[in-house]
Amino acid sequence: MSFKDKILHGRIFSARRRTVAIAIGLALVMLSISYTWKVSTDMRHEDEAAIQQLRESEYNDVEMWEDILRSSRYIFNEPQLLKELAEHTTIPFVITDDALTPLVSNLPEELLDNAELLREQIMAMSLVNQPVTVSYRIPPVNFTIYYGTTNYSSLVSNAHSEALLYFPYVQLIIIGVFAIFAYIAFMSTKQNEQNRVWVGLAKETAHQLGTPTSSLLGWVEYLRGQPVDQMAVDEMQKDLVHLNKIVDRFSKIGSETQLIMMNINEVVGDTVLYFRRRVPRNVTLNYNGLAMAPVEAPINAALFEWVVENLMKNSLDALQGHGIIDVVIGEDDRTVFVEVSDTGKGIAKSNWTRIFEPGFTTKTRGWGLGLSLSRRIIEEYHKGRIAVVRSELGKGTTIRVTLNRIDNE
Repeated sequence: MSFKDKILHGRIFSARRRTVAIAIGLALVMLSISYTWKVSTDMRHEDEAAIQQLRESEYNDVEMWEDILRSSRYIFNEPQLLKELAEHTTIPFVITDDALTPLVSNLPEELLDNAELLREQIMAMSLVNQPVTVSYRIPPVNFTIYYGTTNYSSLVSNAHSEALLYFPYVQLIIIGVFAIFAYIAFMSTKQNEQNRVWVGLAKETAHQLGTPTSSLLGWVEYLRGQPVDQMAVDEMQKDLVHLNKIVDRFSKIGSETQLIMMNINEVVGDTVLYFRRRVPRNVTLNYNGLAMAPVEAPINAALFEWVVENLMKNSLDALQGHGIIDVVIGEDDRTVFVEVSDTGKGIAKSNWTRIFEPGFTTKTRGWGLGLSLSRRIIEEYHKGRIAVVRSELGKGTTIRVTLNRIDNE
């Protein structure tokens, strides 16, 4: 499968995963809405049934009192019986004579003791339900039953109101969680797709560079047998060796990285010595590693050299043709560090972190990938740290790479 086909296959696979994720999310939302609708409908039916039962109970209560009054007007001579019956009547009611004097009632005492309030209550109940009047001819007297209506909403909804109250919030939470996961999945898929493209591009670049590099090595060997300046041939050899390192670095991107305990002095020193013959005449490159005891740490030499090289290139760009670069190695009981300092233009403190972001650059010409790639190599592959430790505009910058002395893997 070609590189182009791999990228196309990866995009199709990513699109399918996004489609599946969206479909699952929509299904969850629909299930949530359907469940809420079903629960609400069931509760509504239960409420309607409960209301119907209450209404029937009210009618029965009124009919009971009407039957009691029709059976005998002397029932009022049994106050204890009337009191017990009133207590078991579920609706608010009052039985009065023609003068609106309350004879039997389950209304509050403070209402019964206030003639004005009682009259207002009787008028309100008569507007809600038609009063029932029972008349006697001998002696002529009328008794009227005034009754109100049960507050259905408070009685039938107490058991359900709390559940109904929280249902919309539960739905919103579910939809919110789905939206968050959908966003994370989308961004993760997009990032993975970009990573696959860059990894594939790096490996393809390494593959394409392999053939002309091998050919150039053959030409260098040919020149060694010719009457030409052999010092120039040696420098060409060094450049080709460096080019082979670059090819090796690109080929390692996206692959499992093996860390080996190595002498940091030598690994950094090789890069420094290579640059010394290629920096401008007015630039001084200092290195302390060759004059100190060996410092060891677990690294991948090809990738770690790439980081040091990127830091030195940035320092050269900052110097603009004149100044000093100091490469310093140090250690303590737990870590090893490499610092690259320059006397260049410096970095504003607000950009100390941003310079490691992909695409960020202060150069007029540049992709802003060098330091981003360096951070990834140090933090993801070597489990170390890279950061600006000192910088001042017009005076220079120091970037430190810190490694663990023991391989955490």
